[in-house]
Amino acid sequence: MTIYADNAATTRVSEEVLNAMLPYFRENYGNPSSLHNIGQRAAEVLYNARKTVADCINAKPENITFTSGGSEADNQALISVARNLARKNKKHIISTKFEHHAILHTLKKLESEGFEVTLLDVHENGIVTPEQVRDAIREDTCLVTIMYANNEIGSIQPIKEIGAVCHEKGVIFHTDAVQAAGHLNIDVCDQNIDMLSMSAHKFHGPKGVGALYSKKGIILRNVIEGGAQERGKRAGTENIPGIVGMATALSNAVKDIDKNAAYVTALRDRLIDGLSKIPHCILNGDRYNRLPGNVNFCFEGIEGESLLLLLDAKGICASSGSACTSGSLDPSHVLLAIGRPHEIAHGSLRLSICEENTEEEIDYIIKETASVVEYLRNMSPVWKDLENGVTKHLI
Repeated sequence: MTIYADNAATTRVSEEVLNAMLPYFRENYGNPSSLHNIGQRAAEVLYNARKTVADCINAKPENITFTSGGSEADNQALISVARNLARKNKKHIISTKFEHHAILHTLKKLESEGFEVTLLDVHENGIVTPEQVRDAIREDTCLVTIMYANNEIGSIQPIKEIGAVCHEKGVIFHTDAVQAAGHLNIDVCDQNIDMLSMSAHKFHGPKGVGALYSKKGIILRNVIEGGAQERGKRAGTENIPGIVGMATALSNAVKDIDKNAAYVTALRDRLIDGLSKIPHCILNGDRYNRLPGNVNFCFEGIEGESLLLLLDAKGICASSGSACTSGSLDPSHVLLAIGRPHEIAHGSLRLSICEENTEEEIDYIIKETASVVEYLRNMSPVWKDLENGVTKHLI
């Protein structure tokens, strides 16, 4: 038995998405920049896909720029706003301590160019409040960028309220919605969102394609030079098969979003309830205000890497945090940001499920996780000291 519970890292391309993509590899393979008939057919397909993606978030087609994924979209959003408004002496950016590294590393780059960055503290439940944002905004603030839902602990931010604060103060608001798109209802107009990043492979689309929504009036700066594609804002021949796949996947996800969210949330809560019975563990992120498929626990007295390897041997695919930082031996910056001690943060497990998972799989995950945790603790001198009172339990 193999159970895939790492959908926050990537999802399986659906059969419908794959079938939608296939004709654009060999039959309708034109370059949309070409003037001949085959090229213009590709251009029409590109426009229709752009409109589909825009419709899914209540935007206009001309406000969608296709990218290689969420990281590129994040980079372009931040760099564009920062460099545009630097000319008006607005060089202050607000974000949070638990953003994805596509945001944090871009902010570091901008700091080296003379921008000042304020990273807001995150409450233990993984939420940043609109009041925090309001208190941090200054006269020279050019941008607020706060993720829609955290990629590790799943906590959903009060995006509409934060956006309202930004608009009240005349500040552009960007959200990294890579984990939220296709799983939560998004309306960029109603939710006061000026810029939004998303990535197809998080909602059963292909890897290597994403999109940046930018409100009318926001001038995008190129992060890739070389051609006039994407209205001159993203050089490189458009990935028509991938873009078609993204549009199909997002359309399907939005169409079934309420039904899938209800089903996956029930599985999530079953999984949380079951894992909570393991002694000396703690749920990371808000108990209810979290992504439908996200479950993240810390287990005292064990290392997350050992837990993952033993679960994998039992057919359970999981992670200890973001797949983008899986090679790092450091504890998750997200868990540290919500106040978890280093020794607790090292023992984390992220399970991210989807509508393809079943109750039987959830029960198997609960049973085998409890078994593996007990096995690892029985081998651990750290756990022995905790149980014998040599050191004090932190959970």
